[in-house]
Amino acid sequence: RNGDKSQVKDYSAPVNFISAGLRKPAAEEEVEDDSDEDDEKPIKQEELPKEVVPKKLKTGGNFKPSQKGFAGGNKSFMDFGSWERHTKGIGQKLLQKMGYVPGRGLGKNAQGIISPIEAKQRKGKGAVGAYGSERTSQSLQDFPVVDSEEEAEEAFQKDLSQWRKDPNGGKKKPKYSYKTVEELKAKGRIGKQLSAPPKELSQVKVIDMTGREQKVYYSYSQIGHKHNIPDDSPQQPLGKDSKPQGFALPELEHNLQLLIDITEQEIIQNDRQLQYERDMVINLTHEIQKISEVLTHEETAIGNLSKVLEMVEECERRMMPNCSNPLTLDECAKIFGTLQDKYYEEYRMSDRVDLAVAIVFPLMKDYFKNWDPLKDCTYGTDVIAKWKTLLENDQLLSLSGQDLTTDAFHRLMWEIWMPYVRNIITQWQPRNCGPMVDFLDSWVHVIPVWVLDNILDQLIFPKLQKEVENWNPLTDTVPIHSWIHPWLPLMQARLEPLYSPIRNKLANALQKWHPSDSSAKLILQPWKDVFTPGSWEAFMVKNIVPKLGMCLHELVINPHQQHMDAFYWVVDWAGMISVSSLVGLLEKHFFPKWLQVLCSWLSNSPNYEEITKWYLGWKSMFSDQVLAHPSIKEKFNEALDIMNRAVSSSVGGYMQPGARENIAYLTHTERRKDFQYEAMQERREAENMAQRGIGMAASSVPMNFKDLIQTKAEEHNIVFMPVIGKRHEGKQLYTFGRIVIYIDRGVVFVQGEKTWVPTSLQSLIDMAK
Repeated sequence: RNGDKSQVKDYSAPVNFISAGLRKPAAEEEVEDDSDEDDEKPIKQEELPKEVVPKKLKTGGNFKPSQKGFAGGNKSFMDFGSWERHTKGIGQKLLQKMGYVPGRGLGKNAQGIISPIEAKQRKGKGAVGAYGSERTSQSLQDFPVVDSEEEAEEAFQKDLSQWRKDPNGGKKKPKYSYKTVEELKAKGRIGKQLSAPPKELSQVKVIDMTGREQKVYYSYSQIGHKHNIPDDSPQQPLGKDSKPQGFALPELEHNLQLLIDITEQEIIQNDRQLQYERDMVINLTHEIQKISEVLTHEETAIGNLSKVLEMVEECERRMMPNCSNPLTLDECAKIFGTLQDKYYEEYRMSDRVDLAVAIVFPLMKDYFKNWDPLKDCTYGTDVIAKWKTLLENDQLLSLSGQDLTTDAFHRLMWEIWMPYVRNIITQWQPRNCGPMVDFLDSWVHVIPVWVLDNILDQLIFPKLQKEVENWNPLTDTVPIHSWIHPWLPLMQARLEPLYSPIRNKLANALQKWHPSDSSAKLILQPWKDVFTPGSWEAFMVKNIVPKLGMCLHELVINPHQQHMDAFYWVVDWAGMISVSSLVGLLEKHFFPKWLQVLCSWLSNSPNYEEITKWYLGWKSMFSDQVLAHPSIKEKFNEALDIMNRAVSSSVGGYMQPGARENIAYLTHTERRKDFQYEAMQERREAENMAQRGIGMAASSVPMNFKDLIQTKAEEHNIVFMPVIGKRHEGKQLYTFGRIVIYIDRGVVFVQGEKTWVPTSLQSLIDMAK
């Protein structure tokens, strides 16, 4: 123990590491300890080889290097894994099973290293890298990386030398700057692009106080041309260390610099002048080309105008009274066609109106001198259509106005053609409308629109108006529609002022009329589609419906001897008056008497077969459209109910056996027919809706008020849909945009703060928006 105490460990010494490898026996370790003590002596750097001495970091240490290499590092690769012969491992077998080939590297492409990692012994106890690169030949072969330490060292030394004093002394060689002619030219072009200073700025007084003395300049440009003039600043006194200048000639330097600046300015000025001359040559070349093109165009125009002038002079010569070869209308049309085709520009720019007035108008007047429009309505249409293409001004087509000074064709029609038409219309009788209508139909596509409007408004309509005033429906044998309606395609709305006096005259004629006279229907029927629906219905309600009601009121219903003439007179007007008016007549004047007769007949022990035939006979007298009306259905159903009550009583049931069953069968049959008719109507409407399509269905006339609201909602892009499960007083609620509404008898009710308020459709749309 004493010996152990004397050997106190030095904890300040560096840590010694045990090198890798196999542990030796204890005897060998004692022998190696002696050699290690010798190795632990510090090695002087002078003893190290030159190439081993580190470049930057040099340090020592008590690190104990390993004297032995990696155990097994020198063995061949063929002995790799040989220890498995003495064990139960299966590593080698698994590798071979997975495709490993001895002698090649691991991996899919055999990219693994073949030899084990080699170790390299460090020569001394210095730090890592102190003795140079420690890479082995195997490492260089497997991982070839360029070592850039030497290059970094050279760069470091180069940067370090920049801070050192120049060993050659403080003298620096003068640097000379050279300018080529091209550089001077480029500088001059850049200076030329800069905007020159305005005249006001060039005369501004500038005071320069940047130097020792105050200086005055009279433009900003003088500041940039300051020179180091000799004797500009006082001489500085020489100090102790300052050396006198051996060669100081400021005047010479100033003069030389001035000569250089003058030479530069001359070079720049000459370059600018040369560029200006080149640009002038290019501009003159382009101008010569443009002038030559204009000259060529003018020569062509002069040649064309000379040819046009020759043709016009030839026409004037042939228009002379004593000419042997006078000009005809067809030859004149050919000449104008040639002018339009070959010399269009000259023809378009020339004054066609004066040319046509001088040449064409006399020929056209001679062409129409013996023309009667009512006898030969198509005479001259081809000729006028040809001259329309030759003379009409295309620029005025869109204006469609009356401008006789600029359009030769309009002037031709107004001055030559219109007098013949005006003359023939003054002699024309309005009741003989056929020839005049045919004449205007033949010319409607040829004559200008404003000319046709003038004919219809100023010539035709006054004649028709005067004739309508003289017309008497009671004495005239010719119906008025025979000479008014043919003008509808041409005049259309222009005839509206005639309809009111016609209706008044017809109403006066119907004051003493009786429905037995069928001539009234023949006179009125052509006007049904001419008058507006509102005016026609008002005329019927005022003049026809009261007469028919009086006729029905006088009708006597007698099942044993029935006179049907009065009923036929009324039903004959079914297509002339509206269904609602006819239904109103029947409800007021026919069905009360008819039901009364039925009740009295049933109360007198009747024959029910005769009653059934009588019922079916009267029902067959009405059209399907009238029978489909709800009021008429209600009346006939009421008759069936009366008959059923009659046969259900004790008296009627026992007096005629089987009557109850017959009446019940009749009731069932009639109501089934009504149901089938309604279903057929709905199916027909659905088919028509499908054929027209959604777009046509939306644009069609709505069937009821709800459809009208839906159509308006689609037009204004408003959501209209029912509220599920919500009703008010049994009426379905709907959402119209953000508004809740319901419909009752064709009236829209909008939900207010406390109650429901009726409103119009337009107000509803405004509220929804």
